[in-house]
Amino acid sequence: MLRPRTDAVLVTGVTGFVGTAVLHRYLQRTDRPVVVLVRAADGADAAARVRAALADVVAPGLLDAYTARCTAVPADLLADGLGLAHGARVDLAHRCDEIVHCAASVTFDLPLEDARAVNAAGAARIAELAQRTAESGAGLRRVVHVSTAYVAGRHGGTFAEDDVTLNRPFRNTYEQTKHEAEQLLRAWTPALPLQIVRPSIVVGDRRTGWTRSFNVLYWPLKMFARGRLPVIPALPDAPVDVVPVDYVADVVLGLADAPSGTYHAVAGEHASTVRDVVELAARRFGLAAPAIVDPVLLDEALARPMTDQQRQALDRARVFFPYFALGVRFDDRWARNVLAPIGVRSEPLEGYFDTLMDYAEREAWGGSPALTMTSGGVTVNV
Repeated sequence: MLRPRTDAVLVTGVTGFVGTAVLHRYLQRTDRPVVVLVRAADGADAAARVRAALADVVAPGLLDAYTARCTAVPADLLADGLGLAHGARVDLAHRCDEIVHCAASVTFDLPLEDARAVNAAGAARIAELAQRTAESGAGLRRVVHVSTAYVAGRHGGTFAEDDVTLNRPFRNTYEQTKHEAEQLLRAWTPALPLQIVRPSIVVGDRRTGWTRSFNVLYWPLKMFARGRLPVIPALPDAPVDVVPVDYVADVVLGLADAPSGTYHAVAGEHASTVRDVVELAARRFGLAAPAIVDPVLLDEALARPMTDQQRQALDRARVFFPYFALGVRFDDRWARNVLAPIGVRSEPLEGYFDTLMDYAEREAWGGSPALTMTSGGVTVNV
């Protein structure tokens, strides 16, 4: 006899940046129990990691109540069956009618096979669990796969939500393997009730500035604020599509009753340009704006007279600079059609830039630009 359903939602990646925000939203705005898969030695370790993640964003008076609604299950995205015993997988399939997959490697320079092991093979293991859930008797309402808008690769022009099969080169293994994961999930048989959510560059919460991910936009801004970025290899009019993490979490919840499909969680028409961001930073820090040079001239820029600290900062930021010379703009009309009527909207970076910088300075910019936690040579938030 099957156990009664509890209408629980299963979430992966809750100790990561976006995953914590998504978990917090479910606890804030619904009364549903939440099952979370966490890389941990045992149940007690998993529960401790979830509590620590929530402590970052939850008021102390609510932490006990929110933690009590979470069932933390030790799991491994890199292992067959997610490292779960058969009975545990069956139990999850009976308890949950919705799966939100946030876990991923977001390291840009991870070797391709290592990135595939997390982003593509990990997505396949989530799909296997989803299929078991769909066949459990009570059914599966939806599977949400958090991808990235940068599966667009080196696309120029407008990239729409239904653009899925473009043969474009990718800038890094992160983009490539997130694209591969999307393709795998769309081709899954039998078909899943799949929603793919594609955020652009995710920054801190627009109300508090909270972030765990001081990369992409933050690292060059940190170097500029400290006088170590005399030039920026970029195109002045290139779009810099930035969204706050609270918006991404709101999108995931806001799509709960939407049809299956792909939805962009992006700034869209509110996207800034490189010039806009440079001007915001110069005004914020009271410094002269750095020179913006064509990215093809980066080596020439590095040959200019500058301090060792400036040269090191510029060299370390190489991995992020391609995102400031893009020719792509993201169309989010499908997402807007669903979300605008319920009050979920993106907004220009200018409106919350100072909040982001206040938090970054209080937290000393998060130290070095380590993108995620590393274990066993593979970087993954589970």
